[in-house]
Amino acid sequence: MKLFIILTISTFFLNIVYASNQISTSSGLVNGSLKKGVVLYEDIPYAEPPIGELRWKATRKLSNPTNISPKNDNFCIQRPSNLGGVDGEDFFVGTEDCLYLDIFTPKKIDKAKLPVMFWIHGGGNTSGLKDLYDFSKVVAKHKVIVVRINYRLGPFGWFSHPAIQNYQTGDDKTSNFGTLDIIMALRWVKDNIDSFGGDSNNITIFGESAGGHNVLSLLVSNKAKGLFHKAISMSGYTTSLSQEDAYKQREPSSTSKYTSYEVVEKLKEKNNFYISNNESLLQERELLLSISAKDFFEMYSDRDSYDELPLLTNDGIVIPKIGLKQALSKKEHVNIVPTIAGSNRDEVKLWLSTARYFVDLDYSVIGSILDIPRVVLTNEASFEAFNFYRSSAWKIRGVDNPLKSLAIAGNTELYSYRYDWDDHRRFVIADFKKLIGAAHATEIPILTGNNDLVGGYPLSDLIYPPSFSKRFTSKNMMRFWTSFAKYGSPGESTNSVKWEKYLSEDGSQNYLIIDKRKNLKMMSESISLDLLATKLFNEKSLQMLEKCVVLLQIYTYVGDDLYNEADSDLLSECSREDSENFIKNNASFIEF
Repeated sequence: MKLFIILTISTFFLNIVYASNQISTSSGLVNGSLKKGVVLYEDIPYAEPPIGELRWKATRKLSNPTNISPKNDNFCIQRPSNLGGVDGEDFFVGTEDCLYLDIFTPKKIDKAKLPVMFWIHGGGNTSGLKDLYDFSKVVAKHKVIVVRINYRLGPFGWFSHPAIQNYQTGDDKTSNFGTLDIIMALRWVKDNIDSFGGDSNNITIFGESAGGHNVLSLLVSNKAKGLFHKAISMSGYTTSLSQEDAYKQREPSSTSKYTSYEVVEKLKEKNNFYISNNESLLQERELLLSISAKDFFEMYSDRDSYDELPLLTNDGIVIPKIGLKQALSKKEHVNIVPTIAGSNRDEVKLWLSTARYFVDLDYSVIGSILDIPRVVLTNEASFEAFNFYRSSAWKIRGVDNPLKSLAIAGNTELYSYRYDWDDHRRFVIADFKKLIGAAHATEIPILTGNNDLVGGYPLSDLIYPPSFSKRFTSKNMMRFWTSFAKYGSPGESTNSVKWEKYLSEDGSQNYLIIDKRKNLKMMSESISLDLLATKLFNEKSLQMLEKCVVLLQIYTYVGDDLYNEADSDLLSECSREDSENFIKNNASFIEF
């Protein structure tokens, strides 16, 4: 009898717990599951699937509630990539039906509404998925709610072609479909997050790389007004094209063969598709809307590297016609909210360390036995110089210039950082500290407190060995990010270093060095792209052709192409064609 009573009482309380994790939303009922000390609500549809006639149209609000349950294949179509987070044997993986989000909440929620942090994943807007990013520790330790989302990628997310836009009206005339997905997800969160214990009037958008780029784009989109209240751009950038250049670039570039014009021409040729002159666009439209996702994506399968596709466009609907970079300084376009922007000290080392120009594979030691090569730097001076100039340019173009533009628009609540932590382990197969350093995206495992992003054990412990240094940096990153989400100010570190605002009265640019205890401090500097180019001209560790390559990269990467406007004596000494050929001939699987 006692056992029966105990079991009955236990079942009763279990049912209470289960019921408390069932939430009614505009998309239907969703059940949360207890994982790693938090409640996770998975794969909630936030919009109509962009399939059939909704391909290349503005995101539609979900019309009918549905049965919500975890999905195995929920990520958007993309090229398989270890760096992107999904493997595959074919030239593409994923599905068009991919507009889902997840919500992490604390196990226990008080009556007070919790701040909401809205994560936008990176991957060049061509790869990535929400499921890679585990925010359980952030949520459990700091009592915030984190939302992570999928959004359309690559040519399904951003596509400018008159066969599409000329036959559509209103928001459907956009070419920024992926951006509208993110905005629709934000609108869904605004409407539903109160039911999860979140504060719909305190939403912070944050993202890394392309996610940071998307954060900056939301800052200038009138479609996103009122949907968020703070913003964090991590290693973001400001590249955007006119719809005309995204369709058919006037000047040849590395992305020319992937414009929508070139892709559609290849598609027509492959399908032996005859187009009459008077109805050409309409017939092209029929072809584009009827072709399978696989057959369409095959037009991009010959990419031999991470060439950036023409993505964000200045369509005058989602992004102002003047472009992202210019719009950031215009009060009439900017959503003025407290903003953090930052980059990593060694942004490009991850790419440089894959280029055979800088590294070699040595099988002479452990490799001869285990068939595991040792990665060796063959040109260390050039490696470090390339990293310094390109990473410095990333900070100037992706952090300093956007923040100064926002200040011109009237935003006074601005903060900047540089991530420097690099206490990676030296191992027999590689010196990870030297090869990776504080590279692009290496801060995410520190922010989340989760090493699985880099492949799990044992690789994760080689790159992120347990240490006081790592714990200190992780604890403070979480503290800064969540304090900002709660109060609009990142506050101070555990050892009382206050994060000061970006601009001083004298115009100097302040930024926080995020690193281990002895190195965490505020810094101040004032540097421009042209001053960096002047320093490059006098660089002793680089040959002339190498200088020309770096010059091209700092003026064309992480923003609009400014190469012809470069204020540098190097410009007259360099051939753009020679520099582009150098990059093409000396890269491995990723251009450096």
